[in-house]
Amino acid sequence: MRPSRPTFLLALVVVIGLITWAVLETAYVSLPPLPWTAVPTLLLLALGEAFTGVNVLRRIRRRPGTKPVEPLVVARMAVLGKASAHAAAVLAGVFAGFAAALSGSLDKQTPREDFIVSTATFVAAAILVGAAYFLEYACRVPKGPDEEQQDRGATRA
Repeated sequence: MRPSRPTFLLALVVVIGLITWAVLETAYVSLPPLPWTAVPTLLLLALGEAFTGVNVLRRIRRRPGTKPVEPLVVARMAVLGKASAHAAAVLAGVFAGFAAALSGSLDKQTPREDFIVSTATFVAAAILVGAAYFLEYACRVPKGPDEEQQDRGATRA
C-alpha cells in the first residue's frame, strides 16, 4: 500500500465537485433540503482520527510512558486513514459542488440554508481529510539511524 498523495486527494475533491455542480444545475429543484447532521458527524470522526494519530505516532516513536504498538494495529490504522481520507475527499467534493451550484440563488431561503449547510459540511469534510491524512502519516515506520545516514549520503552525492 502506498501513502495517499495530497494532489490526488485535491484532484478528487475538484472532479467530484465539478460533477456535482453539473448535476445540480438541472436537478436541484427536486431534492429535499440538506440535513445539517453530517457536520458534527464528520467533525467527531476527525477528532477521533486525529487523537488516534497522535497516540499511534507517540507509540511508534516509543515516547516515554507509552507501550509499543502491535504491527497489525498500525497496518489497520493506516488503512483506516487512507480510506477515510479518500471518502472524506469525495464528500468534500460533493458539498463543494453543492455550494458552487447554490451560490447564485442566495436570495431565496431554501437555497441559502442549503448553501450554509453545504459549506459547513465541506469544511468538516476537509478537516476530516486532514485528520485522516495525519493518521496515515503517523503509521509510517520511522527510519533507523543507518537508513538516515544512507539518505544523507545519497542526497549529497
